[in-house]
Amino acid sequence: MNPPVLTRAHFDAAMVDLDGTLVDTLGDFVAAVNAMLADLQQPGQAHRPFDAATVERMVGKGSENLVRAVLAHAGTDLPARYAEAFASYQRHYAAINGLHSTVYAGGLEGLRTLQQAGLKLACLTNKPLAMARQLLRLKGLDGFFSEVFGGDSFERKKPDPLPLLKTCEALGSAPARTLMIGDSSNDAQAARAAGCPVLLVTYGYNHGEPVREVDADGFLHSLAGLRFQK
Repeated sequence: MNPPVLTRAHFDAAMVDLDGTLVDTLGDFVAAVNAMLADLQQPGQAHRPFDAATVERMVGKGSENLVRAVLAHAGTDLPARYAEAFASYQRHYAAINGLHSTVYAGGLEGLRTLQQAGLKLACLTNKPLAMARQLLRLKGLDGFFSEVFGGDSFERKKPDPLPLLKTCEALGSAPARTLMIGDSSNDAQAARAAGCPVLLVTYGYNHGEPVREVDADGFLHSLAGLRFQK
């Protein structure tokens, strides 16, 4: 299937997800999760390290959800230690943020296409804002965005529509004229509820489910496939 061709006159702005859309951060998640589990390990007890495939199914709904999912998967005694685990995870993630991650092929090209089309751009992610800003800066992507919002920027996270509606407000664009670009059902569900058109990339993290089964307006094998016509 060919990537969709967008009509420039239909859009004023775009919101772009971060993890799984612009940057492959799975290695960062795996490293932080396993460092957290090592901190929680009791004498004489050993937790098998989580592999990338397992962690990939758990990411996308914010750090809190990831930590709870890891604890539930790792052992029945661990969920009660959530506060300790979350503090450990945050500490480790802050230390390795960006070290095990790479910008997806086509990511820069896609951002340049959106920028050259004259759209106002926001990065909208469920990653904590400080970590999102740090990652964008480390990967040389921060200059593309006039706004950056994280999972702690608003009262609720994607798939709730609130972050999208608040971001549209900050960009000064109507939801119907603000494109959402993401990688998962979180992005698509939030966009549908907010009244935003949505494109999904096919290579990201969709909780282990086929992304093409998600209700979206189109799919991209690469952000380099973004095209606008007059």
